[in-house]
Order: sequence, then structure tokens, then C-alpha cells
Amino acid sequence: MDYMLGVDIGTTSTKSVLYDMKGQVIAYANAGYQLYQDVPDMAEEDPDDILDAVVEVMGQVIRKAKAQPDEIKGVSFSSAMHSLILMNQNDQPLTRAITWADNRAVKYSDELKANGVGAEIYAKTGTPIHPMAPLSKILWLRHERPDLFKQTKKFIDLKTYVFFKLFGVYKMEYSIASATGMFNIFQLDWEPQALELLQITKKQLPDLVEPTDSITGINQRYGDLLGISEATPFVFGASDGVLSNLGVNAIDPGVVAVTIGTSGAVRVVVDKPVVDPDGKLFCYALTKDKWVVGGPVNNGGIVFRWVKDQLFAPERITAEQMQISTYDILTQIAEKIPAGSDGLLFHPYLGGERAPIWDAYARGSYFGLTRKHTRAHMVRAALEGIVYNLYVVMLTIEKITGKPKQIQATGGFARSSLWRQMLADIFEQPVTIPESFESSCLGAAVLGMYALGYVDDLSAVKNMIGVTHVHQPNEKNFEVYRELLPIWIRLSEILEPEYKEIAEFQKKHSN
Repeated sequence: MDYMLGVDIGTTSTKSVLYDMKGQVIAYANAGYQLYQDVPDMAEEDPDDILDAVVEVMGQVIRKAKAQPDEIKGVSFSSAMHSLILMNQNDQPLTRAITWADNRAVKYSDELKANGVGAEIYAKTGTPIHPMAPLSKILWLRHERPDLFKQTKKFIDLKTYVFFKLFGVYKMEYSIASATGMFNIFQLDWEPQALELLQITKKQLPDLVEPTDSITGINQRYGDLLGISEATPFVFGASDGVLSNLGVNAIDPGVVAVTIGTSGAVRVVVDKPVVDPDGKLFCYALTKDKWVVGGPVNNGGIVFRWVKDQLFAPERITAEQMQISTYDILTQIAEKIPAGSDGLLFHPYLGGERAPIWDAYARGSYFGLTRKHTRAHMVRAALEGIVYNLYVVMLTIEKITGKPKQIQATGGFARSSLWRQMLADIFEQPVTIPESFESSCLGAAVLGMYALGYVDDLSAVKNMIGVTHVHQPNEKNFEVYRELLPIWIRLSEILEPEYKEIAEFQKKHSN
């Protein structure tokens, strides 16, 4: 047997899937790690915990399949974006990995937006100005932690750290680089204006490589531990978002990928880099010839979890007794409420928001509550609010790429028929749910197969995914949503000036 190993270094866990060359899943493993939130707005992870997880899951799938070293034809990587690790002169971490969810650089993001420099840099990099981006994080560290900043030999991300440990080189591929806010997507090089702003040099950043580039010669200790030959090529791969598009076969023009997991995103592939005049969309590399335009949202399934935990404690107990999912009970409750939740609207900004408003201070709200409304209305309105928010992201994308022709949807939400139908109704588009398992891992594996010459084109992925569900929009429902969406959008605009005030009050009075 010939195998390709796809590895996805995620925010909460690392996943590894061993595929045969037809994309069939042979073995799967998953290992989680701790998120550190010691102070407000912090979101960090231990890079060595993540390295251990990567090695653990790779070893697990190889052992499960009883694969021999010469049968592993390649390993290819997906990774979460926007992470930052500072390395010292001895190549040791000065910091933990600061993740995309870390919000401590918000002051410096605000300054970049206010002084116009942010807009200039965005126009070259395609990364929206936001505390998620390493651009803002490094600016914050330069001002707030000059001791660490001055000791830094290299500013890297999680995937670069893993490759450094496995191969002893500092290399970053275009896809992760294009999400840093420091990479010129038109020149395919580090952006001088960003580096000048941060007062760092190219030498302090990894060497740039293409996502399809590969490296051999894994550190023998890790090779022996994993059962992988030193001759096995490791493909640098790309970021999790763009590889999810590939993994659900959303790589043709007009085919949109909508993902709702803990967070969410709407993404479409274009053939050359493009930026949004309003600075609201990202543009990240899949390869140097395929670029993904889209918007990420902070608030996906995490909002559903909040509804479950805070509003439905009795149902949680019932679910435990019946040994079923609390989410299934909540979905059944929400299904009894008509589309539009009898005029109850929910803005799902429980953790600030990236697209479409790019406001780290944003806060959630219910609007339109009456005595008629019940907890069932509140859960349905919350699910609708998540999809409304994604729809507004899609409206922004349409200005650049045109109307979508097809929607491929993926993520944990796909387990809910109600949520899938809601997506079709609000977007007024048929929604297809591919059965591809761990889409970012599959995307990484297919990119690896392409890079190493096992497939001729990335479109080979279409033969590796099936279809589990297709939902057609319900005309009665989308007419209701057409009435409510303009109100929802206007409310978001009206509330926006107040978000910072309430966020600062909450911070001031938090225990």
C-alpha cells in the first residue's frame, strides 16, 4: 500500500489522518492541548505540547495501519493561522504560542486603523487589521514587552516551530505567511512597510517557501519514534482555512465553502490575489496560483454551547440520563419555532468579532423580546443569528467575486439538519454537505499528492469526497428571512458605536 499522511495543527487539537492514494481514510488520531488564559484577553498554548501532539497523532495512525516506512510516500501539513512564537538566540521559545484568539493587541490594531497605516498595509498584505494578526501582536510586544522583543532571534508560527524541531530549519510557506499581515501577496515576499513599522528585519522572519515545497531528512530521533524514513518528503502545506476549501472541493470559481465549527468562515477561491476596498476580507494563498478570499467569524458553535450551558441546564441533565446529546434536544426544541423566531433577533458577538465588522469590542444581544418569546425562541434566534452573520460576510465577498453558484458546507454544525436547512434558507442557495472527513487533513493530503506528483491536479479531490446531504432553500422561510435581515444588519450598524463603551465597562468591573 502507498499512503499519504495529512496533519492538521488546530487551535484546540491536532488531527492526523492516513489516506491511501484514492483519498480513503485508513486511520485517524486526535490529541488536544491546554489553552492558557491567565489574564484577560490572553489565549496562548505551549508549543512543545503541540509538538508532542503532532508526533503522537502521526505515530498513532502509522501504528494503527501497521504501515511500513517505505509505504509512507509523504506527509503534508495544515495549520491554524495567526499564531506567534518568539525564539531567542539559542533557538528556544521566549513565549508560548500566542493564538489568533488572543486579543491583547487590540489597542495597537485600533491605532493602525485610526492613523491610516493599517489600510496601506492591508492593501498589500490582504490581512485585515485586527489583534489576531502577528502584525498587531509584534507591535504590541515591541511596546509592552521590549525585554522579550529585544531578545528575539526569530518571529515564527506553530507550523514553523514544528518543522524547526523536526528538520532544524526556519521556513514558512506562503499560505501561513499571507495571514501574518507582514507578507506582500502581490510580490510574494515580506512587506517592507510592515517590517519598518515593527522595526524588525527579514532575517528575523522564516525563509519563505511555496506550499507545494517539501523537505526530507527528518531528525533521526523523531524518524525512529514515528517509523518514518529520513527519505520521506514532508510537504510544507498550507493553512487550515484554505485547505478546508480544497478538502470539500470548493476550489472552482463561484463555489463557496461555509464552515461552522467553534468559529466559522465563508471562503471562495480566485486565481489571483485580490483585496477588499473596505478592508473587511482576507486574501490567503492556497498555492501561488490559487487564492482564497473570505471572512472568518469568531462566533459559531461556541455560541450554541453558551446557549446550552446558560439557558438549558435542565435539558443537560435529561440528556445525560438519556445518553443523548444536549444539542440534539435543543435542535428539536428550536425546530418547533417558525423561521424568524417570531421576530426575535440575536447578534452572536459573544467573543468580539472578526468578519464582517472587525470589532474586538463587539458584544452579543437579543432584540425584539416580548412576553410571547420562550427559551425555544432564544435558541432558534441564536442559530439564525450565527447564519445571518455569515450571510453578511457572503454579501461582502459577492462584491468581489460575484454571486455564488454552489455552497459546500462543513463543520460540526453539519450534524444538525435544522442548521443545514437554515443555511440554505438564509443564503437562498442549495447547500451540499460533503462527507469528506476532516476536510483540512484531506486538503493537506491532496496538496501533498499534487506536490509529489501522485495526482496531476488539485481537482482530483472531487473523486475523494461524497455527498451526505443536499438542502434546497424553502421559499416560505427565505421570504421571512428577507424581511428580517435588513433589520438585523441595521441594528448591527446602530449598536457598533456602543460596543467599545460596554466592553470597557465590563473590563473595568470584572472580578
